[in-house]
Amino acid sequence: MTLDIKNIFATIKTRSPEEIFETIIKTNQFKIERIISSGQSTDKGKWYDQDVDEWVILLKGSAGLLFEINNEEIIMKPGDYVNIPAHQKHRVEWTDANEETIWLAVRYRNETCEV
Repeated sequence: MTLDIKNIFATIKTRSPEEIFETIIKTNQFKIERIISSGQSTDKGKWYDQDVDEWVILLKGSAGLLFEINNEEIIMKPGDYVNIPAHQKHRVEWTDANEETIWLAVRYRNETCEV
């Protein structure tokens, strides 16, 4: 069996007018996505209100996240991660306009799991 080895930083499209969402792995229990932002933000007045939990790590660039619960902006830099519970309203206030912002997002259902 040959393993298909890829690189999270390979084949990045630069300067897209829209955020790019690319599914890396998807199962019935979870979905892993690479998200590439280049200056985008959530539309004014809109909040993400997802049905599943989301763990997200910022790999490159920078961004500001705002959570409705405390209306406080969190500045994300490479290596920072946050776990967002389902239905925790949040938005992306800004992403770096000078370089790509690369996120890795894991969406999952919060169920007890023994490994």
